[in-house]
Amino acid sequence: MPRQTKIELLIRREADEGFEVRAVPSSLAYLQYRPQRIADSAWELAELPKGIDRRRTYVLKNRATDRYILLRERERFLWAQMDGRTSLQDMATAYVLRYGAFDFDLIPNLIAKLRQAELLTLRPASRLREALARHQKNLGARALEVAFKGLEKITVTSRNVQRNFERLYRWGGLLIFTLPTLVLGLALAVLGAMSAIRLWQDAGEIAGPLAQHPILAVLSVKFFFFATLAAHQTVHGLACVHYGRRVREYGFTLLHGFVPTFYVDVTDIFMASRRARVVTALAGPLVHLYFGALCLWTATHLPFGFLQSFVVATGVLQWQSLLVCLYPFCFLEMDGYHILVDVLGLPTLNKDSWRFFRDELWRRLGEGKGISRQEAIWVGYIVLSFVSVSAFVLFNLWGLTHMGSS
Repeated sequence: MPRQTKIELLIRREADEGFEVRAVPSSLAYLQYRPQRIADSAWELAELPKGIDRRRTYVLKNRATDRYILLRERERFLWAQMDGRTSLQDMATAYVLRYGAFDFDLIPNLIAKLRQAELLTLRPASRLREALARHQKNLGARALEVAFKGLEKITVTSRNVQRNFERLYRWGGLLIFTLPTLVLGLALAVLGAMSAIRLWQDAGEIAGPLAQHPILAVLSVKFFFFATLAAHQTVHGLACVHYGRRVREYGFTLLHGFVPTFYVDVTDIFMASRRARVVTALAGPLVHLYFGALCLWTATHLPFGFLQSFVVATGVLQWQSLLVCLYPFCFLEMDGYHILVDVLGLPTLNKDSWRFFRDELWRRLGEGKGISRQEAIWVGYIVLSFVSVSAFVLFNLWGLTHMGSS
């Protein structure tokens, strides 16, 4: 078995106290890091005269160290994205939408070059981790940071999975992407919705057995949820194979150090068409749609008791997961969000929306100035996300109240 490639990042410590080398256990964690160039006053960029090939070339200078590096036009585009708020994954998406293709060695090589010239640092993707890094003098913050670093090492991953996915695709995975499967799936979804309406009338009584065995209920529901989460990621990988692209990695990790999740690296799908990217993003969440519908339909044929309560709770959790995965207006960069930014051609929608909403909108309104179409999309994204999250929370509170009073 080939030895796994180890990804190592050079991370600047707090208060410019030097650097530390941090090993990243998976490509998923790597893609979530956010490169941040040094302060604007500390660097200078100049365009060189065009050569015979008419390509644009730039010289980037570190004013503090007087170090110079050459950048091609596409490297300069990536340099402009390195503002500390854009993740490597978002940068790759922006690159594909701008140039129509992607070289997977480009970003790592550029980061290495910028790092050697002391022009770049990398920030953690988690806001919590970033806050902890700013308070290293606090004993509690240091303890949590040590704990998160330890948890980050709990990663089971394989970067040699392409053959397994190809074999699984040949053994039946290809049927997922056929019209009969889609029709049967939609019919099952309708059946599940009708079953949910019937079950809702007795929601309080059905939920009762779960309250009598809370620990068993939570453990069993979560176990089946994680099983379907693994299936969700597997279907993403099968979709990647369906379009002739390569699955780069598959595994289990603790995202940001504390959120357990399965993941699959299908970034090679960027080399395919927009349709392929949308189908790949959509395929995974359909696991929750179909499995949730099956659970709800099955529950209508079960006698009252713990088993029926468990199956109903599992079905509801699956459909909530479907909503979270596919609904783009909830501040989470899930599958639905990636579909939206691909359609709009705005790969950094979340970041740009927050920046404009926080720094520009209120000043514009105070000055009586209008906003452009793109700025209107940014505002719409923030407003719809805020309303949607609020409605989701209120609906769940109402549902709990309804079951408790039934």
